[in-house]
Amino acid sequence: MRIRVLIVDDEPPARRRLRRLLECDPDIELVAECGNGAAAISAIENEQPELVFLDVQMPELNGLEVVKRIGVERMPVTIFVTAYERYAISAFEAHALDYLLKPFSKDRLVAALARAKRQITGSLHRDALRSALATLQAESRYRDRLPVAQHGLVVFVNVADIDWIEAFGNYTRLFIGNAGQYELRETLTSLERKLDPRYFVRIHRSTIVNIRSIKEIHRWFHGHHLVVLACGKELRMSRYQREALDRLGVR
Repeated sequence: MRIRVLIVDDEPPARRRLRRLLECDPDIELVAECGNGAAAISAIENEQPELVFLDVQMPELNGLEVVKRIGVERMPVTIFVTAYERYAISAFEAHALDYLLKPFSKDRLVAALARAKRQITGSLHRDALRSALATLQAESRYRDRLPVAQHGLVVFVNVADIDWIEAFGNYTRLFIGNAGQYELRETLTSLERKLDPRYFVRIHRSTIVNIRSIKEIHRWFHGHHLVVLACGKELRMSRYQREALDRLGVR
């Protein structure tokens, strides 16, 4: 059985590496490679691949939009490729689809191919694709990076690197451990809506903290708590932030 395969990734090195790994499988026939979403749509319609390796994060037209424009009913079996672990890995596992997290190993690719072959020879699990796509779309609302003006330039700060955020009037200050701070012209409430609630929690009316940066939480007086970060910073948690206490498992 020969499987017609399409590779879609905006990074040429990533396409080359995936192509080399796929060449080791005699069942694979590579019909096209694409570097953007628009070209992917054209290739899917013209080449009729049975399997697509589809990068989630691409400029202009990303992988999610490619699926929406082709339509779930017409979409080939799809293995999503992403450099961001937050992109619904649990959704793929739960809905019998698959993903490759960059940088992936040859063994991981072989496992994903075996799973795809089972889908191609049997059911294509359209309901599974719909469910995983819905989860991806919901999670893609949250920012991976924030553009910050600094010294006449725009600096992009990785959200995962932020330890805590403080309100400063109509501005916010982003703190990255002992490395420094950045000022963003946006209110804390507005910024909170852009952050993944799995990782960021508001512990005070003027403070948001990255859960991954928390080292310890100490009980304080009058129902307050003291949040100690890995960098040594101590932050006060308001006694009124019951949701934060629950999410952090504090009783």
